[in-house]
Amino acid sequence: MMNELLEDLKYRGIIYQMTDEEKIAELLDRGQLSLYCGADPTADSLHIGHLVPFLTLRRFQDHGHRPIVLIGGGTGMIGDPSFKSEERKLQTEDQIDDNVRGIKKQMERIFDFSDENSALLVNNKDWLQEISLISFLRDYGKHVSLNYMLAKDAIQSRLETGISYTEFTYTILQAIDFGHLNRHYDCKMQIGGSDQWGNITSGLDLMRRVYGETEAEGMTIPLVTKADGKKFGKTESGNIWLDPKRTSPYEFYQFWINQSDADVIRFIKLFTFLEREEIEALEESVRTEPHLRKAQKRLAEDITAFIHGDEALAEAQRITEALFSGDIKSLSVDQIRDAFKDVPSASYTDDDMNLVKVLVETGISSSRRQAREDIKNGAIYLNGERQQDVDYEIHEDDKLDGAFTVIRRGKKKYHMVKYS
Repeated sequence: MMNELLEDLKYRGIIYQMTDEEKIAELLDRGQLSLYCGADPTADSLHIGHLVPFLTLRRFQDHGHRPIVLIGGGTGMIGDPSFKSEERKLQTEDQIDDNVRGIKKQMERIFDFSDENSALLVNNKDWLQEISLISFLRDYGKHVSLNYMLAKDAIQSRLETGISYTEFTYTILQAIDFGHLNRHYDCKMQIGGSDQWGNITSGLDLMRRVYGETEAEGMTIPLVTKADGKKFGKTESGNIWLDPKRTSPYEFYQFWINQSDADVIRFIKLFTFLEREEIEALEESVRTEPHLRKAQKRLAEDITAFIHGDEALAEAQRITEALFSGDIKSLSVDQIRDAFKDVPSASYTDDDMNLVKVLVETGISSSRRQAREDIKNGAIYLNGERQQDVDYEIHEDDKLDGAFTVIRRGKKKYHMVKYS
């Protein structure tokens, strides 16, 4: 009989590779298992591309196992070459420490650090910085052959473009991490993205060479892609970050609610903790009533509340409703800035504030004649209010925060006019 957790992971499409499925099932059935997943602090926030492995680790916690969350304050100073096209730019130690603090706060939203299955958060800088160069070479490097390293896909992919010895040693450092956690925290499993398979198996191999027969396994999760082949997790503005200062809860919510019918159920399985019965009902809704977008709304609500909290979700929904209804006046200036940060914008510096001239000079209307027609036909809105006076002069009350006006042409074409 298949382990219940593994069955759920397979249903959700989470499992890509396992070192030994039978042994992993045996470990899970035996009792509480300690397992880990790590991330290097390359920025002061994770983005949604990092989420699935950590959400998977949380699923293990929900089934009574103990997650160990590793933040690579040590390996982050080196750089993971795994399927990267070029060398990572090194950051200062102070910057990496700041990044570690930022990521720790995000992990506290994902994991429960307070109950009997409390998650454990560790920083590999604590043990890696204690290893001298001589110890590294004698105790670990001696057990890793050059041929073994060169056979790794992550290393091979960089041989033509070049790889430094610094990044070449990364997989050994991550292998040391697995061994350290196994010895000190009885950690018997590592999970990660599919690009981490080589690092995981290196850890298993090094442990067995250094410590002898060791009970430890590994599992990877497939790379998340969109149905149209485009890269997941990015917009025209860049990454979708977990830090609300980098990506606001409104932007975060909008990213999820705008997912296609072809992707939404797969993303619900990967990114939410909804039960199978509800997922199947949403899948049926996508087939029979796609115009209602129930699945997209449920996905956006669940993941936004999980990462940012119920209050942030409520605000994101308020902004969404205000924009849908055109009631921009009900939003604060900060909310408007947030909601329209990605719409087309143009600067206007002329003292002549005639609306027709502003529309033409900023490219909202193609000509003065078109601008007058747009205004007369009721197609122009200033900050959510229709304006049909062709002689209208934009005044100070129309300048939100004294700096910009949101102009809508037609039903959905928003523009931001900035004044300087």
